Amino acid sequence: MKIARVRPQGEGAMHTVEHALTEDEQIFDDNAACLQREIDWFSQALEIRLQQYFTSSAASSIFTSLPPPDLHLDNALYAQWAHKNKLNQDERLLLILALLPHIQPQILDTFFIHNAQCERQFTEFGGRKGQVHSGFLPTGETAMFIIAGNDLNKRLQLLSLFDSGHVFSQEQVLVFRSSSSDEPLLTCLLTVSCEFINRILRNRHDLLDYSSTFPAKRITSDLEWEDLVLPPEVVDDIEHIRMWIKHGEHILSQWSVGKSLKPGYRSLFYGPPGTGKTLTATLIGSELNMAVYRVDLSSLISKYIGETEKNLAHLFDQAETKNWILFFDEADALFSTRTQSSSANDRHSNQQIAYLLQRIEDFPGVVILASNLRANIDPAFSRRFQSLIYFPMPNATLRLQLWLQILSGHYADEEQDKLIELAEKYEISGGAITNVVRFAAMSALQSEREIIEHQDLIKGVMKELRKEGRTI
Repeated sequence: MKIARVRPQGEGAMHTVEHALTEDEQIFDDNAACLQREIDWFSQALEIRLQQYFTSSAASSIFTSLPPPDLHLDNALYAQWAHKNKLNQDERLLLILALLPHIQPQILDTFFIHNAQCERQFTEFGGRKGQVHSGFLPTGETAMFIIAGNDLNKRLQLLSLFDSGHVFSQEQVLVFRSSSSDEPLLTCLLTVSCEFINRILRNRHDLLDYSSTFPAKRITSDLEWEDLVLPPEVVDDIEHIRMWIKHGEHILSQWSVGKSLKPGYRSLFYGPPGTGKTLTATLIGSELNMAVYRVDLSSLISKYIGETEKNLAHLFDQAETKNWILFFDEADALFSTRTQSSSANDRHSNQQIAYLLQRIEDFPGVVILASNLRANIDPAFSRRFQSLIYFPMPNATLRLQLWLQILSGHYADEEQDKLIELAEKYEISGGAITNVVRFAAMSALQSEREIIEHQDLIKGVMKELRKEGRTI
């Protein structure tokens, strides 16, 4: 698309030039124009509400003469999303209110007006000032005031906007966060998710990354299935997971078993370190176009009662509607066996495990737990897993295959027999073999060689054995 841009051309002259908008520029232009119309409409509604409030005039239907902008033919991403989800004027006012601190925060400065009778802000306005942001941060009460005023019947109807079943919550558009569980529901801040801002306002479909509110990191790998060396029985078990992810929805809907079977899939990978548990989860996600997020348990677990459950709830809520795999590595820390409730700490720990059990069982996506020892995982979890897959230490045949794959031809041909002997003699995992080859490669480079020799590998193996507290 081309638009005319007018620029000065010499003194007193005007010259019209044609400038072709890029796709991103057009998206920003469309969104800006659409949002400006919404903001203008919101500002008029706010002005009417404040005028009605301070003059005490009855105006229960003040918006009947103030129709919202027509979005049906608007190409803006915001308009398309609002039209697709059939947002009514109440929902659009709420959404714009939540967006204003991000795009035009000065619109809400009017709420800083003080009540002269009690020398503080009006309770009806809700909201608060941010810790860093100097502008007004709206809460649920702010939305109620603008949309419903003092109309109690209307306020009760609007409570549905904050339900977990509403599109705002289901699609993680708005996050309703209260500063305390003892506070009224509507004191919650109206927080727009970063994902919605990126997707709708910036046309960016970036996946979430690690943050204080999302304690999980996306993991990827350049390796392929042929790089993963596992026993045949483990490969068969993994195939069941892949088949369920591909065809589970068909089974639930077409085989009339949806009442008996829950959606989602839960699996426990257990076995010694370095045997392929993390790589397997990553490859499943890569093959099936699912993002794999490794959950940071250290950020989830809190010594304060109720905080761990709160952190878990937030994590599962964000993943609820996403095509993700949640991967809990070293899951013993969070999913350990329950104990007799002999102290307050024991009861707190057991409460966390019970909550986890319920959330994992109800989660409609894929959850994979990884542990070095199955015995460390509470049996109540095990009973609810669709599969428990043991990743054993590779035998001599698999170890030789791993050595050959990881060395990738950078090994002296005349020492191939010694490599077979190495695979048979030392029982180490695939992860340990990777470490040995890395060490051997550095040793070869230090000796100005392009080929790894047997002595390099032996030195590397010795280092790995010492790390594990083992000797020859």
